[in-house]
Amino acid sequence: MAPGVAAPVKPLTMADVLAASQPSDWRPLDPENTLYLELATGRVVIELKPAFAPHHTANIKALVREGYFDGLAVLRVQDNYVVQWGDPDADDKDKQRPVKKAQRTLTAEFTIALTQDLPFTRLPDADGYAPEVGFSDGFPAARDPKTGRAWLAHCYGMVGVGRDNDPDSGGGTELYAVIGNAPRHLDRNITLVGRVVQGIELLSALPRGTGALGFYEKPQQRVPIQSVRLAADVSARTNLEVLRTDTSTFTALVASRRNRQDNWYKVPAGYVELCNVPLVVRPATRR
Repeated sequence: MAPGVAAPVKPLTMADVLAASQPSDWRPLDPENTLYLELATGRVVIELKPAFAPHHTANIKALVREGYFDGLAVLRVQDNYVVQWGDPDADDKDKQRPVKKAQRTLTAEFTIALTQDLPFTRLPDADGYAPEVGFSDGFPAARDPKTGRAWLAHCYGMVGVGRDNDPDSGGGTELYAVIGNAPRHLDRNITLVGRVVQGIELLSALPRGTGALGFYEKPQQRVPIQSVRLAADVSARTNLEVLRTDTSTFTALVASRRNRQDNWYKVPAGYVELCNVPLVVRPATRR
C-alpha cells in the first residue's frame, strides 16, 4: 500500500456489532407482558405487545390468570406455516373449556392508528406488502401514512389469535405461532399479539399433523400443554434481554445484514427483507 494511503475499513459483521454493543442497547422483558408456555420438553417464552392489540393482550392475560390453557393442547402443526394450540372441544358448547372472567371473542385488532408517538425504526428497503416496514420496540411492523394505520407483521415466531371467517370471532382462547416462511399475506387479516423470544424450536420441531391444515387427527397425537403463566406470577423466571431496535447499534446490525461481507459471502445483496432481520435475544446481564 502506498505511503499515506489509509487501509480500507473492514465492514462490520453482525458479530462485530453485537460485541461492541452497550448495556443501554438492550432492554429487559416486562414480566407483566411475558408468557411462559410450559411443555413436557421445556419452556416457550412469548413476549406480548399490548400497543398493537390492547384488548386481546389484556384478554389473553386474563385467560392465563384464570388457568384457561392449563391441560389444553397443541392441536395443529402445519409444515412451513403455523403451530396452533387451544381447546380440542372448542366447537362443542357442552364440552368446551369454560371462560370465567375473560371473554371468548373480541372485536378484531388487525391494525391501529398511526400516531406520532408510535416507535418505528424504518427499514431502507421496499416491501411488497406495505408502503413502509420496520420495527416497533423490537417487533416487526408495517405502516401506511396515507391511511394512517400501522400493524404487526407475520414474521417467523410471531404469535397471533386464531379466528373463524367472522373477523370478530377470535379472542385469544386459540393461539398460533409462525414456524415457516413468513406468511405476510395474513397481515391485517388476523390479530397479532406478540412473538416467541425463546423456545421456538420446541414448537417448530413438533410432528406435523396429517389432517387438513395440519390438524392432528387422533387425540393421542396432540401435544399437552402443562401450563401457561405470566412471568410476573412465576418465581423461577427466564431472565432475558432484547436488543433495542431504536439505537445506532441496531441500525448498524441492519446494515451488516443488508451488505453481508463475511468471508463466505462473495456477492452482498444490498437489501434485506423485514423478516430476515434478526431480533437478538440473550440471557440478561447484571446491571
